[in-house]
Amino acid sequence: MPQCLGRLFLFVTISLVGSGAAGALGPASSYYVYVASESDDEVAVVRYGPGGTELIKRIAVGRYPTEVEGPHGLKIGPNGKYWYVSIAHGFPYGSVHKYETGTDEWVGEAVLGLFPATLDLSSRTGLLYVVNFNLHGPLEPSTISVVEVETMTEVAQVVSGIRPHGGRFGHDGRYFYSVNMMDFELVELDALSFDVTRRLALGEGVMPTWVGTSTVSGKAYVAGSNVDKVFEIDLDTWTIERTFEVGSGPYNLALSPDGTKLVITYKSGQAVGFLDLESGREIERTRTSRPIPHGVVVTPDGEYAFVSLEGIGDDPGTVEVYSMATGDRVGVVDVGRQAGGIAFWKKLE
Repeated sequence: MPQCLGRLFLFVTISLVGSGAAGALGPASSYYVYVASESDDEVAVVRYGPGGTELIKRIAVGRYPTEVEGPHGLKIGPNGKYWYVSIAHGFPYGSVHKYETGTDEWVGEAVLGLFPATLDLSSRTGLLYVVNFNLHGPLEPSTISVVEVETMTEVAQVVSGIRPHGGRFGHDGRYFYSVNMMDFELVELDALSFDVTRRLALGEGVMPTWVGTSTVSGKAYVAGSNVDKVFEIDLDTWTIERTFEVGSGPYNLALSPDGTKLVITYKSGQAVGFLDLESGREIERTRTSRPIPHGVVVTPDGEYAFVSLEGIGDDPGTVEVYSMATGDRVGVVDVGRQAGGIAFWKKLE
């Protein structure tokens, strides 16, 4: 069990919120997210609802209280009972940890590869798939770890490519899609056979950071961070169908449940964009309250987008809430330093 598990702090901090009646009063329902802060080795629970936005809880994670271990990726299990966080640093490898939602008690862990980053669960196999980014040393192929979550056992490591990142499952849980930043490609992994089945070159020098998949169409969207583009991929034909010229440094992507809007965090542009996928046009771009926007998750009802901001230096990290209808910021609250991975937990009426 992690030595620092007992360091758990409760806060009831009402945030500053955006303009407008909805922002000032908050919605009638309460929405909860978990967010990881890499530089403080903690995961926070944030609520947006009546009265605005508040930081509910800060949970210390990791094994070594004197080391910065870097919690990076977050995922809530399909029944909402457990949450999983990847810990980027370790001796010598990183790990993934399982916690119970609500109580936030530690359940178990699995040792993975070098610098595990993003992660997702397959609805088909029930297994957890974690991208090992391997930020250390020379450029060399890295892997995707496959973890059995009941016993927290790594059952496979599949070679993917150089600097894999940004993994998400397709809507049926059969294929896991991730990007290889330094191989300039999108990769498809069969969740059943653990084989890489297809690779798609995105263009020489295109460094992709994230892939988002639609639940209502056979499309995937890839952020080309260094070229200021988002690529729409047809998963049936395995081709780039459209290319969108977007803002500076698109990093993370999230789709609305109905597949009509794409939310983009601009890591170098200090903004959040809302792309209408029918027209292919960005209908709103809002400057963030702090620099380095990172993660984004859209609520299952399609009403709100929650965005994590890393901040700079000793500045705290931040969680912002945006209206999906208007693109306006309606909530903001500070969390731990270098806020990154973010996951939706639940909605309470």
